[in-house]
Amino acid sequence: MSKKASATLFDLESQERGGSPSFMSQTLSKDPQPTSDGDGGRIPLEEWLPITESRKGNVYTATFHLFCSGLGLQVLLLPAAFAALGWVWGVIILTVGFAWKLYTIWLLVHLHEAVHGIRFSRYLRLAIASFGVKLGKLLGIFPVMYLSGGACSILVITGGKTIKQLVRIMSEDGKVPLTTLQCFVIFSCLAVVMCQFPNLNSLFGLSLIGGVMAIAYCTAIWSLPLASIPHRNQNNISYATKDTSFDTIFNAIGLIAISFRGNNLILEIQGTLPSDSKNPSRKTMWRAVVISHVFIAVCMFLVAIVVYWAYGDKIPATGGPIGNYLELYEQDYSKRAACFIHITFIINCLCSYPINLMPACDNAEMVYTTKRHKPCSVFVRMMFRVFLCLVCFFVAVGFTFLPYLAVLIGAIGLLVTFTYPCFMWISIKQPQRESLMWWFNVSVGSIGASFSVLFVVASALRLADKGLHANFFNP
Repeated sequence: MSKKASATLFDLESQERGGSPSFMSQTLSKDPQPTSDGDGGRIPLEEWLPITESRKGNVYTATFHLFCSGLGLQVLLLPAAFAALGWVWGVIILTVGFAWKLYTIWLLVHLHEAVHGIRFSRYLRLAIASFGVKLGKLLGIFPVMYLSGGACSILVITGGKTIKQLVRIMSEDGKVPLTTLQCFVIFSCLAVVMCQFPNLNSLFGLSLIGGVMAIAYCTAIWSLPLASIPHRNQNNISYATKDTSFDTIFNAIGLIAISFRGNNLILEIQGTLPSDSKNPSRKTMWRAVVISHVFIAVCMFLVAIVVYWAYGDKIPATGGPIGNYLELYEQDYSKRAACFIHITFIINCLCSYPINLMPACDNAEMVYTTKRHKPCSVFVRMMFRVFLCLVCFFVAVGFTFLPYLAVLIGAIGLLVTFTYPCFMWISIKQPQRESLMWWFNVSVGSIGASFSVLFVVASALRLADKGLHANFFNP
């Protein structure tokens, strides 16, 4: 590690000792005190925070976390992207994006313990170590917090509306006795209860359930059209792209890009694994990455390709509410099939909520512990979780149109997945200037930043053209 980066770390440490804790940071020590379990790299503050409180994870728990956080509701946007891009470009962009995401995950996994004696178990901490205190916070705070709290708010909106759709499907007369706000309250109350697990490692059971539910609804979505092939009439289905304008094409590419999620939690998940000189955590973590992403790839490609084959131009190529095309499933298949898809989708949203909220919970407890010099009690921890869930709930109620802005706001969060890891590698690893690895990371990171700007421009142009029904505090 360079002297400049080392100086940045020790400057950050001095700030923390002076009583001004850095945002979502962990205390660094030049000579970390070993603990009884032989980790050798942890200090008491790490043992008090929920992300690193338990380092007893293994390849299975890491796989569950990676799968649950990496395959979420955004996968249902892929057929809409294919409807705008067509077969060839849809498959090409989805394949390139998936390979790109795997590469940046590989970088993050190897940067987790890039500095001897220090484990970067939080994404923002690595950003600060790579870019400096001021620039690291400037570049990292909003994307990381959006991908944590913002994701939970979107889960409330999507999960709540799906509950309302489920009630409508199950009712005999098609009427819904619950308002949208009441459905948001039901989802949020369940989410608050599920967020009370003490630490990230203890969430592995929820991650397992969430992953199984994701496989269940993805399998139902792509298998139902295949099962009905003998009865399907594909003659009235068209695969021609109708709108090839700049904003439509790049909005569709943005829909594919935001489906690659979970990079903001890679370091946190790796932080739950034990590590020593003989068995560094990167080996276990990479095995978990490979296993989980095999399943993620299967689900993503099958949903995108089969649903687009089945419905073609009938799929609205606009994004917006998750799974607009699921209404087609209500028409073509039994009520039981539609209910199954909705129920498994709701459970997946509930199980994804706690793991997405965990970075925000960890930061809140970090501020408390740094100031009080003691760990959070069970009551204080519970109050933090309830407060953060309430914030996400009020954001969901106040801005129920957020799913329509998925590409506009999500483009900023894409920097966390496609851009920052490349420049972090250059800053921390210090490859020889103008070497192959240096040029490759500079090029990939720059392309990622350029695409992020293009997505923002395309989404803004589309909003200017189509308009936005911004129903503030009127779900």
